[in-house]
Amino acid sequence: MALIPATILTGFLGAGKTTLLNRILREPHGMKIAVIENEFGEENIDNEILVQESNEQIVEMSNGCICCTVRGDLIAGLGQLAQKRRDGVLQFDRVVIETTGLANPGPVAQTFFMDEDIGLSYLLDGVITVVDASHAMEQLDRFEEAQRQIGFADRVLLSKTDLCSAESVSALETRLKRINPRAPIMRSDFGKAPIEEILDIRGFNLNEKLEIDPDFLKDDAHDHACDEHCAHDHDHTHHQHAHDHAHGHDHGHAHGGHTDDIAAFVFRSERPFDPAKLEEFIGGLVQAFGPRMLRYKGVLWMSGATRKVIFQGVHQTMGSDLGSPWAADETRGSKIVFIGQNLPKEVFTQGLTQCLA
Repeated sequence: MALIPATILTGFLGAGKTTLLNRILREPHGMKIAVIENEFGEENIDNEILVQESNEQIVEMSNGCICCTVRGDLIAGLGQLAQKRRDGVLQFDRVVIETTGLANPGPVAQTFFMDEDIGLSYLLDGVITVVDASHAMEQLDRFEEAQRQIGFADRVLLSKTDLCSAESVSALETRLKRINPRAPIMRSDFGKAPIEEILDIRGFNLNEKLEIDPDFLKDDAHDHACDEHCAHDHDHTHHQHAHDHAHGHDHGHAHGGHTDDIAAFVFRSERPFDPAKLEEFIGGLVQAFGPRMLRYKGVLWMSGATRKVIFQGVHQTMGSDLGSPWAADETRGSKIVFIGQNLPKEVFTQGLTQCLA
């Protein structure tokens, strides 16, 4: 049976996640979607639909979607849903998981890489972050969780832009791109966003179609969004590295009077990597800075290899995959993007440079 695509929906309290989910649960879009609300916060999909006292409540909607509440262990909840699907008890084609407004989406994302049973049933399609345009600047200033939610995003949905001036929305978009230049930004007022722009975006997958925009960061002062549309490849490996506390500090990027702990930078090289040196150095990076490395991914040129190597990770969990062959007329090189909290760019850049053949 094919893997079940899963989408993580995150965003700060009041961003508009529930409005979007209500629309998914009611609109005649023709998709059978299981919506999981993981651990109820103060906001619920619909008090009239869901019985909050039960540990697990599944309600089938009129449009064929399923509304499911899971308290506590998300792995167990996902496992039970997959089993019911295999047994023919429930019919659904994909899953959307809503995190609570104060949640760090990292551990939810890692679930799909670190639990073998979940990895055999589900494919993490992407992380969608809903942002309240009218309050986001203040939330990003005050709450690290808000920055993390942007850092993990494969796509950002801006809500409540009708309450803001064009200038303030533009300033916010600039800041969001500074934190995470690889996530496209869309408008989603009143939960209105094309379903096809939220589901099946293949934002989180190892595959040979992954590319990073060459204009990703033309220089340290200007960031450009990178739109990645990917397809799944089943031949992938994941490596978990020992958890260690991060050390070393670097200053966040200042812009427009705001300094964010979470920011992105890109490493590029037109020389190939020495595979053994690179593996050793990346392993050390992940051990030292893993908790602060939100997302990292790239296309690598390895010495002696005829095919590209696709590489990505979340915190201490990382994986690599063989990509397409290098074309005869193609300029070979490596590009890696790192998104993280106070990551020492010079340490990463100098170390990676020393890993070149």
